[in-house]
Amino acid sequence: MARILIVDDDPICRAIAGEALSAAGHDCREADDGDVALARLATESVDLVLTDLLMPNKEGIETIMEIRRRWPAIRIVAMSGGSGRAEPDRLLRMAASLGADATLIKPVRAGPLVETVERVLKG
Repeated sequence: MARILIVDDDPICRAIAGEALSAAGHDCREADDGDVALARLATESVDLVLTDLLMPNKEGIETIMEIRRRWPAIRIVAMSGGSGRAEPDRLLRMAASLGADATLIKPVRAGPLVETVERVLKG
């Protein structure tokens, strides 16, 4: 079992991801943007952060960079649906180059989400 922080401004996406990962035996927590996520990480220990990239306040790319700087051992999975057809690929490539261990295109199905998280956790 891993502690996972799910960061997404969409409460439905957080709930779906949380349900799938909890069913796989993980302890899930939530944050609705990068600022809230970073505040939680300052006081709580987590093994993996699953983060959307397009969010208000502090978006995912900034959040990934800050996590890598302050907590380099935390695993990161970035996800994005982007705002257009080419947007998710560009954003996800950027996230990977800045420290995300894996990326997923939204909408994310439960099976691929759990498989990706398990693979990243195994290192």
